[in-house]
Amino acid sequence: MSLAAYCVICCRRMGTSTPPPKSNTYWRDVRNIIKFTGSLILGGSLFITYEVLALKKSLTLDTQVVEKEKMKSYIYVHTVSLDKRENHDTFSTIDIEDHECAVWLLLRKSKSDDRAARLQAVQEMAETRHWHDYQYRIIAQACDLRTLIGLARSKDSDLRFFLCPPPLPSLKEDSSVEEELRQLLASLPQTDLDECIQYFTSLALSESSQSLAAQKGGLWCFGGNGLPYAESFGEVPSATVEMFCLEALVKHSEIPTHCDKIEANGGLQLLQRLYQLHKDCPKVQRNIMRILGNMALNEHLHSTIVRSGWVSILVEAIKSHHIMEASHAARTLANLDRETVQDKYQDGVYVLHPQYRTSQPIKADVLFIHGLMGAAFKTWRQQDNDQNLTEKVSEDETKYTTCWPKSWLARDCPALRIISVEYDTSLSDWRARCPMERKSIAFRSNELLRKLRAAGVGDRPVIWVSHSMGGLLVKKMLLEASKKPEMSTIINNTRGIIFYSVPHHGSHLAEYSVNIRYLLFPSLEVKELSKDSPALKTLQDDFLEFAKDRNFQVLSFVETLPTYIGSMIKLHVVPLESADLGIGDLIPVDVNHLNICKPKKKDAFLYQRTLQFIRDTLAKDLEN
Repeated sequence: MSLAAYCVICCRRMGTSTPPPKSNTYWRDVRNIIKFTGSLILGGSLFITYEVLALKKSLTLDTQVVEKEKMKSYIYVHTVSLDKRENHDTFSTIDIEDHECAVWLLLRKSKSDDRAARLQAVQEMAETRHWHDYQYRIIAQACDLRTLIGLARSKDSDLRFFLCPPPLPSLKEDSSVEEELRQLLASLPQTDLDECIQYFTSLALSESSQSLAAQKGGLWCFGGNGLPYAESFGEVPSATVEMFCLEALVKHSEIPTHCDKIEANGGLQLLQRLYQLHKDCPKVQRNIMRILGNMALNEHLHSTIVRSGWVSILVEAIKSHHIMEASHAARTLANLDRETVQDKYQDGVYVLHPQYRTSQPIKADVLFIHGLMGAAFKTWRQQDNDQNLTEKVSEDETKYTTCWPKSWLARDCPALRIISVEYDTSLSDWRARCPMERKSIAFRSNELLRKLRAAGVGDRPVIWVSHSMGGLLVKKMLLEASKKPEMSTIINNTRGIIFYSVPHHGSHLAEYSVNIRYLLFPSLEVKELSKDSPALKTLQDDFLEFAKDRNFQVLSFVETLPTYIGSMIKLHVVPLESADLGIGDLIPVDVNHLNICKPKKKDAFLYQRTLQFIRDTLAKDLEN
């Protein structure tokens, strides 16, 4: 603009000024024209150069941005084994920004030969809160199996560390989940099985082939087998058949070679599909978790379980506020974690605390053994009232807890490992889950003893907490352990026992089995509780002498109120004289048999006296 104005002024001056001498005017005009033309050419050249450079810069791609976008991409690599990746150093030279060095350094540290360095790297990853989304995804795609499981067992780890499960394979044409579940079960070996596995397998296979039978009289016809399962009546047949198949698979998964067959035949993907279809059915999901937990006992299957996408599902489950869901997931993840867990948790053995990796040293074990018709979780819930029954599960466990050992005891004594055990019991063979199962106290005690030793029970001081028939199992387990050299550590480290209404001298329960329909065909467990049982008397005499010799600390509680069993029986299940072991304190409490192990609240006498006994008995061990 300034050049154009200058040219106009010059032209006007040339047109209006007095004509100078002819020679001077000519050369002056030439010089002005040259100045004007040169300035115009120079300015135009500079302008064009600037525009060209600006255009070039705007068209130049930032390769770093492109690389970052690539890193954000979600990739599944099916061709590389996790086992091979663990031994391959993927870090050489890489061009990255300074602020991203931490991600790659932590990844490298997580693959160090130094175990302490690996654990520290996982802890630092889990505690990170400031990373971008793509940085979490870098870890998710580049970490090895050890690191992934470590993050899954870290309490505060971000869910973005875990890739979603890969797409499941399509079902075969004209097939269904029920049919594929049946085919998976049929593919497993059917010989050399115990009676219960044979029972569940044959039941599932026969019922699945007749699941479309007509409904008669409001009940589903299951081939005329006369099922003893009242809970199956009125349900959709396919859902019932799926439950039968899962029950059978739970039993099969206790056999290592059968786990290999389940994995080889696509069982992990099929179970995942079933898990997603039954999000509103906790019973189905728990059985699937039991199968997965059993398969995780086999270390050679770990990489396959991880690749199938189960880890992200387990992480969501372990963070659940539902104690059963979280505990089943915690068991599976603990069996997958060979970096920090040497123990193996078999079916029915659940760690209530700690369920995550922790820096808190564990100095003692407290074991909870339920009784007749009990369970690993519901037996140890807070005592119910009308308000509790109508409330949904709350995150605030100070108001109500569905498992006080996990909610209360773990907070009061964080240095304890708290384990709860589950096993099947029934009042009547008519209600038994497996009619072929006739397990005596002696048989069950050996079975539980083996499982608990595999879980490392005996490696540190132990306190046993038992309710009803569970106390008889504890007595039998300790007597059996005293006869086996490989179990001697359990005896040497047992510090004390708490008995909640344990019928040391028998119960009136079996006496009602003759005339009461509810107890028709009493189970073997009920028969063994009768007052005239020779086995019960021998157990009491042998254990009393043994406990005195070992100087076990003992605390016993007993109910003073009768219990309603069904709608017809009102019974004082364990009278005062039967709950008296002969050593230790015996404390009567004004509750019934079911509520003797369920404190009303945290400051209730039942819980506070239990807590005091545990602290006093383990005082020296917890101080060290």
